Amino acid sequence: MENVKIIEIKKSVFENNDRAADELRGELKTKGVFLLNLMSSPGSGKTTTLIQTINRLKDKIRIAVMEADIDSDVDAIKIKEATGVESIQLHTGGMCHLDAEMTEQGLNNVSMEQADLVILENVGNLVCPAEFDTGAVKNAMILSVPEGHDKPLKYPLMFSICDVVVINKIDVLPYFDFDMEKCKEYIHMRNPKATVIPICAKTGEGVEVFAEWLLNEVSEWKR
Repeated sequence: MENVKIIEIKKSVFENNDRAADELRGELKTKGVFLLNLMSSPGSGKTTTLIQTINRLKDKIRIAVMEADIDSDVDAIKIKEATGVESIQLHTGGMCHLDAEMTEQGLNNVSMEQADLVILENVGNLVCPAEFDTGAVKNAMILSVPEGHDKPLKYPLMFSICDVVVINKIDVLPYFDFDMEKCKEYIHMRNPKATVIPICAKTGEGVEVFAEWLLNEVSEWKR
């Protein structure tokens, strides 16, 4: 049988994206803008967490938000109404993630000269978004209590690339079989350097800790 030519498309795509992501980070550094890539499953509380966090930080630093979804503008409107900061909606055309080029297209529509921090709320998904470097300075993810403490074992890449893991909905801990210490152990198995912050976005408990973490990271980047 005659041999056929095999082309590693996936590898090429990732290599090109990594290069574009590094270039984008360089541009952000020059402009003094910090980009946070926030990921999670659908329903984990990303938007509610963002609202609580932004309202604690918006008088200290200038913030803009990019909401990425397959369709709709629900989250962008919600952020704008609840916080008053600039918020734009990115439609991915059916794709389950953003890459560096798509992120840059979004940033081109943000008032970068008026922002210290841009938050990208990525598509709700624990698989695809973890595979593509968006050019963000730091990666964050939200794991909610109802999802279970074993998720770091099931989605290793997502937890290994995140600098901070926010564990949301701690108010419902009594009603779910969720072991906080086991969860932290599993997260640190994937990423020993990850910061873990338990919160309740609904009540605001613990959000101040996340806000302070983010403020410190922005300050360090700008220095």
